Amino acid sequence: MASQPDPANPSHALFDCFVKAQTCKEVQQNFSELCSHLEVDPRDYKLFYSKLKERLNYWKAKELWQKIDKRAAHPDYEQGKACHQNKCLVLGAGPCGLRTAIELALLGAQVVVLEKRSSFTRNNVLHLWPYTIRDLRNLAAKKFYGRFCSGSLDHICIRQLQLILLKLALILGVEVHTGVSFKGLLEPSGNTGWRAEVSPKSHPAASFQFDVFISAGGGRYVPDGFKIKELRGKLAIGITANFVNRHSKEEAQVPEISGVARIYNQQFFQRLQSETGLH
Repeated sequence: MASQPDPANPSHALFDCFVKAQTCKEVQQNFSELCSHLEVDPRDYKLFYSKLKERLNYWKAKELWQKIDKRAAHPDYEQGKACHQNKCLVLGAGPCGLRTAIELALLGAQVVVLEKRSSFTRNNVLHLWPYTIRDLRNLAAKKFYGRFCSGSLDHICIRQLQLILLKLALILGVEVHTGVSFKGLLEPSGNTGWRAEVSPKSHPAASFQFDVFISAGGGRYVPDGFKIKELRGKLAIGITANFVNRHSKEEAQVPEISGVARIYNQQFFQRLQSETGLH
């Protein structure tokens, strides 16, 4: 049986607060306090994760290290050397931007993420495909959110997914700057490489020089010089009903999403079309 954390050890309590944090601001603050207490610098991206592991001797953290190390051992990452000379700027801290940042960090790159919002507020629910669930499980998603895809649940709200990915990205040495707007790209000049024009102009991210730029800001925003291709399906009508969850035993057994969508229940919609003409 695993031993309980020493209440006199502040690093254990700080790590628990970081894991349990439920807002973007709390995650960043708790992580900053944890790093300060352990005297590790997140900007030292090449050695940060190894130093964090070494100095945080806590059984709950060790379970997380095992998951990350197993994923990082994949041969494609070349032990974090595949992209160790690359500096990458990722625009947008949505699920796609954060997941991309994590992959780049595992490849050994220096990664900076810019997000214009200061909080995660999107409660839209995403259906997760089996391979997506497997990918997130392998990235220790359940260590940050114990209810992740438990039982019949195969979905998660965007905000919760962002929190999971943000925590993992920070642990891997990714710099995530919120409340920073991207205004455009600044071309290399003299000894200065590619940079981003940001707001506020005095933000440290303005001096970051990169050789890889990835836009994950969504279809509504396309940086100058980039093209977008979008596949749109037919228009559909969706009906959503929200009920108060009183967290009773009976409610816990009710699937949160019925799955009554054409891609999940084709026979139902074929019968509906033949009987009513709706399609």
